[in-house]
Amino acid sequence: RPVLCPAPRLGFTSQSNMYHGKARSRDHDPPRRQMGRRNQYSYDNPALSESNSTPSIFTVESSSSLVHNNGFSPDLFPPIRRDSFESAVETGSRKSWRESTERMSEDPAKVAGTSKDVLIGVEKEGSSQESLEERDSWDNKVQYLLAVVGYAVGLGNVWRFPYLAQKNGGGAFLIPYTIMLAVEGIPIFYLELAVGQRLRKGAIGAWNQISPFLGGIGIASAMVSFWVGLYYNTIISWCLYYLVYSFRSTLPWSECPGNVTECTMSSPTTYFWYRETLNISPSVDERGSLNWWVVVSLLAAWIIVFLCMVKGIASSGKVVYVTATFPYLVLVIFFFRGVTLEGFEEGLKHFFIPDFTRLGDPQVWLEAATQIFFSLGVAFGGLIAFSSYMPVRNNCYKDAILVSVINCGTSVFAGVVIFSILGFKATQSFKACNAHNDLLWSQNKTVGFLTCDIKTEIEKSGSGTGLAFIAFTEAINQLPAAPVWSVLFFLMLLTLGLDSMFGMLEGVVTSIIDMNLIKNLRKDVVAAVLCLVSLLLSFCFADSAGPYIFVLFDEYSGNIPLLIIALGELLGLTYMYGLKRFSDDIELMTGQRPNYYWLIMWKYVSPIVIIIIFFASLIKSMMSAATYEAWNPSIADNITLEWPAWCKFIASLLIITSMGWIPLVAIVKKFNIIKWKPETPAEFPEEELKAENEIKPYIPSDRERKWLYWLEKL
Repeated sequence: RPVLCPAPRLGFTSQSNMYHGKARSRDHDPPRRQMGRRNQYSYDNPALSESNSTPSIFTVESSSSLVHNNGFSPDLFPPIRRDSFESAVETGSRKSWRESTERMSEDPAKVAGTSKDVLIGVEKEGSSQESLEERDSWDNKVQYLLAVVGYAVGLGNVWRFPYLAQKNGGGAFLIPYTIMLAVEGIPIFYLELAVGQRLRKGAIGAWNQISPFLGGIGIASAMVSFWVGLYYNTIISWCLYYLVYSFRSTLPWSECPGNVTECTMSSPTTYFWYRETLNISPSVDERGSLNWWVVVSLLAAWIIVFLCMVKGIASSGKVVYVTATFPYLVLVIFFFRGVTLEGFEEGLKHFFIPDFTRLGDPQVWLEAATQIFFSLGVAFGGLIAFSSYMPVRNNCYKDAILVSVINCGTSVFAGVVIFSILGFKATQSFKACNAHNDLLWSQNKTVGFLTCDIKTEIEKSGSGTGLAFIAFTEAINQLPAAPVWSVLFFLMLLTLGLDSMFGMLEGVVTSIIDMNLIKNLRKDVVAAVLCLVSLLLSFCFADSAGPYIFVLFDEYSGNIPLLIIALGELLGLTYMYGLKRFSDDIELMTGQRPNYYWLIMWKYVSPIVIIIIFFASLIKSMMSAATYEAWNPSIADNITLEWPAWCKFIASLLIITSMGWIPLVAIVKKFNIIKWKPETPAEFPEEELKAENEIKPYIPSDRERKWLYWLEKL
């Protein structure tokens, strides 16, 4: 079988080989060079090789792109593949190569001149260097799925979901949770994977290409990811701090340090969390000095994140093999240990036995919707960034279903693990309570008796960070070989947090690169600057009032902006880009059109649900004052305080700096205030995909025109 350019070399002997059906000297063969991680070989015009900084417009990404004047011949030009993935050519411009090579083959003597003319023409049309360069890709499908699963499955699956379930009716909470997963979570998850894979860009580039007026959605996603990643990595630093102390033979939170009143009035785990770890102040207004151990933990956390993503998916893609699988290994170990503990069934009863009366409370449905929304990680831009590195022939529909089911299944499984151990803890407390009462009875006492109830003991479990650093550590204290279980637990939390951090920061880094504000901007440089700036800003969480600032970021940096971003994505895609056009793109990539269920969700149901959640959140915030829980050392318990004015200003700033970009960019582009460079579309082999899948133009029915495509030009 003839082979195209088996060993091209400048100045080679003047033997001839087949090149587009014509005999040509090897001296005229374009040199072969490496072209990024995804590409096997590319062939450049010699006339353009004088400047290494100018990429050739005649770039072939694999030999399968080469065509004769009469069409493609797979026998003559076998495709070059790398591992189990198709080469990045699947997103390359085979049409432009075909046109250019046909022109070249007309007169080989004019090759150099033709290429220069074409290059000048391309520059005049405003093509950017970015569109000519190759995009990174995942090494294989497993690596991609692990990255997306690790991004979606985060710390909230381990502590927030179990708490919400036991708070909102136990097993009954799974009903609104499942419904919201079907009408809100999976449709938006599927949409973002398809958008990234089709447009081959990060959030900013993708939405700017869909419509110039939607460019602000991508910037808003990047800003939300930045703010959330800022405080999210603080949790990782706390996990590192606890992990280091877990290697002691006696855990420091297992007993009080001497006769300390604050510790004896609360508990050793509570005292270690509030005093030894956070050194928390009585209110957010009392700042105090920086806690050096928290600063060191933050520095270590950001260094780890930087090292894991310094080369983009080339480095973080390798790390996910550990960070995405290790939490499941630890959960399985804790599961088998938990179900063998005394009283584990009491915790599972509390977790699963439904209280159907709670379903009539709108707050239950609101919390189920928000948990689905944030646990899947939609609207952060990370999913679009991850899927943009996949070949266009990947079946993003199956990926969306698989990852969503894994994510929600992990939440339920983590709930089983957590409550089996909390049931054991509650049983031990219940037995101690009864022993205390029996002692009083034996002494003929009539006062000092305690009310003993297992359900009450389980409900005392904290939410959020308190569930991990107080309730669960207290349960670990009662296990044999407690340091071993503590090391496993905090390693699990560390890997869960790192996976989510990769997704959030990848969304920010990819968006910055795609904006192309600085030419030839290296990804490792962007990651380094981003981590350094984040480290400096995260020092606001390291002083005595830092935990309250952490809560402020947690409550206001993501909730409302993410709702607005997701709503903008749904409305922009279905009403501006076009639902039929988007369905055509999915059919080209996966070989099948999305059915009516997905079309109705994207067009009507999901936007309506988000609007309801948004207004319900506004009503709730207006009806109740903005408060936070502050630790009072004199009573060794939390008290409720109202946020001061300066904290409310920061909260407003967090919201405005994120969602404010959406209307701002639209206004700037509408009135042409700034000369905005048009987005250069990435290459998409539309004609080849049509031929491969034998796709014919889809003609919608009258009913579809009326209810689904009524604003589109068909």
